[in-house]
Amino acid sequence: MVPYYCIGRIVQQLLAGTHSFAPLRGYFIMLAVFWTLRVVFHSFSTSCSHVATFAVLGNIRKAMIAKLVRVPLGDVQNIPSGALKNVIVERVDSMETTLAHILPEFTANIAAPLLIFIYLLTINWKLALASLITLPVGLLCMASMMSGQAEQWANCVEKTKILNDTAVEYINGIEVIKAFGKADSSYEKFKKAARDGANCYIDWMRRSIVPFTAAFVIAPATMLAVLPAGGMMYLHGSVAAADLVMVIILASGLITPFLTIMSYNDDMTKAGTIFEEVDAILHMQEMKRPEKSAAVPQDNTIVMEDVHFAYRSGPKAGSLGTNSRAGTAGDQNREILHGVSLTFRDGTVNALVGPSGSGKTTIARLIASLWDVDAGSITLGGVNIRDISQTDYSRRIAFVSQDNYLFNRSVRDNIRMGRADASDAEVEEAAKRCGCHDFIMGLENGYDTVVGDAGGHLSGGERQRISIARAMLKDADIIILDEATSFTDPENEALIQQSVASMIRNKTLIVIAHRLSTVTDADQIVVINDGSVHAAGTHEELLAADSLYRNMWEAHIAARDTAEEKYEKAAEGEEHAAAEPETERGGRAK
Repeated sequence: MVPYYCIGRIVQQLLAGTHSFAPLRGYFIMLAVFWTLRVVFHSFSTSCSHVATFAVLGNIRKAMIAKLVRVPLGDVQNIPSGALKNVIVERVDSMETTLAHILPEFTANIAAPLLIFIYLLTINWKLALASLITLPVGLLCMASMMSGQAEQWANCVEKTKILNDTAVEYINGIEVIKAFGKADSSYEKFKKAARDGANCYIDWMRRSIVPFTAAFVIAPATMLAVLPAGGMMYLHGSVAAADLVMVIILASGLITPFLTIMSYNDDMTKAGTIFEEVDAILHMQEMKRPEKSAAVPQDNTIVMEDVHFAYRSGPKAGSLGTNSRAGTAGDQNREILHGVSLTFRDGTVNALVGPSGSGKTTIARLIASLWDVDAGSITLGGVNIRDISQTDYSRRIAFVSQDNYLFNRSVRDNIRMGRADASDAEVEEAAKRCGCHDFIMGLENGYDTVVGDAGGHLSGGERQRISIARAMLKDADIIILDEATSFTDPENEALIQQSVASMIRNKTLIVIAHRLSTVTDADQIVVINDGSVHAAGTHEELLAADSLYRNMWEAHIAARDTAEEKYEKAAEGEEHAAAEPETERGGRAK
């Protein structure tokens, strides 16, 4: 406010006939000092607000990532990865303007006009009110622009999320798209999502441009009212020339700060939506686990009692965090397990078999504490796993799935994740035991070779063997193998089975297998069918008493014999071809 006041006083002195610089020197000094202070304080306050803002944004991201670790795996997987990435990265980043600028800008741009208006009232209250005449007109234009803004922004958020999800799907599925010749149709889907993502903003801006321009042209035009009214009052002698000049100078800067505040309305509207999305993630239902275990399990016996579990359909793109187990209106629950009761005794080998989709992997993941049961209970050594801290329980479990994830780090680091304090020698020993060492040494940098995103530089079998080595290194009390050798060749499968056999001594093993011949020696084979326990027993007991298992075994043996026969014929053909003269083979090829 002070620079405007100084300018007004200088003009008053000049109109009063002052012709020397000396009487005005103090005003010029004040003008320079306070203008400089304004810039310094503005820079300082903005710097402080940015430091605080980026600290807040960092903490928000950390809190969301930490939250996802405590949320049931199914709830996280039900949210499209593109939507999660969009909220955690782009949406949180877009909160910067709101948090860093609005607080200092609001305080400055509200306080200064308010003080100026109070000073104008002391000079001439009629002209002070006249200076506000254009403000209501500008506010009406702004209100017209803002009508339906929340719906427009929600639409843009929805279209942007669809674009993110489509882009992630397109990139992740590019191999399938090319293999099946779906490039055109898939690209059209992505192109439509990109076009919709752009048009939603373009249409919104096109609708807003006229009222926005009118508001920012009309509202600050205070002279439209002050000059005519002030001129008439001056002619009638109701206001002095010096006061009129002061009113004109101060009124010229009265409305502009309010427009600056109004320009942040868009950011505030966006911030409301973003805060809701962040809040939705931070309030997702967590798995019920204490920070400190209530009791210590007596052994490694696992008991499932009347366990029910249902998968939830994924949330809509705009409803992040609503994916709690309790569900919301319109969600469709699909129960997978119907009252499963099982006992896996300490130190035994247990196999889960059954048709695809029967619930075997679901049981394994519930035991691994990746989900929470809907009803019933799972106990470890007589203690409900909900009474054991996640950290303590994780130490006891080694889980190897058929689709393991490797981080974009070295082979050594990926194996060492099984036990952070393991030495290089222990890492290499675990790799040797599961048949990894030879192919690892054949890589560009051996154990220091970076495997790429999700282990993309390695084959499926190589990734799986490294995952098994990681589980071996962990040396957990309970080992869960979900088709852990599905991507391996027969030679390495035999090697892995030998290493697994040495790894499971005095441990509880739960293995999911489709190749029944690999689990015939298990202490207990459980047949799962349609989410229920169909039968349980040893291989011989099930062959004698259960028709479903017997049919599965006969189908497996028939398929295995057929595969072996084809393999033998192919091997004989190769030997025969190798014995033929080169010219004969060439002629036959022609």
